[in-house]
Amino acid sequence: MLTHITVHADGLTLAGDLRVAGDGAPAVVLTGPFTGVKEQVTGGYAARLHERGITTLAFDHRGFGQSEGRRAHEDGQGKLADLRAAVSVLAAHPAVDANRIGIVGICLGGGYAVRAAAGDPRLRAVVGIAGAYNSPARFAAGDPEGYRQALASFIDRWDEELPAVAAGGAPAAMGGDEPFAYYGTGRSTAEHWENRVTHGSLHTLMTFDALGAAPLLSRTPLLVVHGRTDAYCSPELAEALYEQATGPKRLLWLDAAQHIDLYDVEPYVTRAADETAEFLRSVLHDR
Repeated sequence: MLTHITVHADGLTLAGDLRVAGDGAPAVVLTGPFTGVKEQVTGGYAARLHERGITTLAFDHRGFGQSEGRRAHEDGQGKLADLRAAVSVLAAHPAVDANRIGIVGICLGGGYAVRAAAGDPRLRAVVGIAGAYNSPARFAAGDPEGYRQALASFIDRWDEELPAVAAGGAPAAMGGDEPFAYYGTGRSTAEHWENRVTHGSLHTLMTFDALGAAPLLSRTPLLVVHGRTDAYCSPELAEALYEQATGPKRLLWLDAAQHIDLYDVEPYVTRAADETAEFLRSVLHDR
């Protein structure tokens, strides 16, 4: 059963959907794609994992969906604070064993999941699905000056907004036909999703270091599920994350043709959900 709940972080009220699988079941908080809301990708995976015996909490990060906060603005440190608050909500729930909580991130959320788990020892497992394991050092490696010029342009236009997606190659934060094929169509219909984001959000994306958190996971179990072909979240960075993680780990490659196949296309989402649920049950045991 889905229950609407609230999460409080930094004085902001965040809207969440809790699905309890049973007393003491493994539990996860979910975080998802750039600009996404809980009725889209995270909600889809939350429902699938719940069907497989996992308690799930999907919620809208600050500034998006039904949550409070500066609208349409990606706040990296704020999102990590949101995740810490969400973990606290799960840990306090009478049906949740605080020693059996993990985190699942999809797309950009994969990077946030790794960074959150690196900084919050209460998270006993981390899963990235089609994850964006951003690395400023790698972004800048080929053209350091171009990288810094891009950052300067984002700062100059920090408060200005642009579409999150757009058709026909028009300017957008997530450019190209593939993001539009999901967010610009009925596939992603959600009442509280907005097709806008600040230029400052792009600065956050370009400076957020998810890959660097891999060695900080220590012995935290890690599952990486990724498409072999992905034009938006690099398979090379997914492999680098897996290689640099120091604890128990698994890597599952899926023969998807597009990044968004792991959002809502079969058989990929079922395969990802099956692997994630099996992994969580195997590592989130009583301690």
